[in-house]
Amino acid sequence: MGLTTYMAHARVKEIGIRKVLGASVQNITTLLSKDFLKLVLISFAIATPVAWWFMHNWLTAFTYRVTISWWVFVAAGFASAAIAFITVSFQAIKAAIANPVVALKNE
Repeated sequence: MGLTTYMAHARVKEIGIRKVLGASVQNITTLLSKDFLKLVLISFAIATPVAWWFMHNWLTAFTYRVTISWWVFVAAGFASAAIAFITVSFQAIKAAIANPVVALKNE
């Protein structure tokens, strides 16, 4: 939540200018969500093989062996993307609803 708040706060002037030029709340939300979800998907692509390798090595030490199913990683990726999308959308909507005059007044 902190990273999304920082991202929205850092781009508050950009959001204000886009809103003055006629961007809707949906456009602004899409703009902010797209960049953040790319980072989540890249981190998921990097973390999945590493997590599988560590889990595989850890589970081979047990007497009763259990295999790791692929759907566990898919569910974890979907859950992390959903949580990131909800958090970013909340912050983006809050920034998009704000008055653009306040954001642009400091210039």
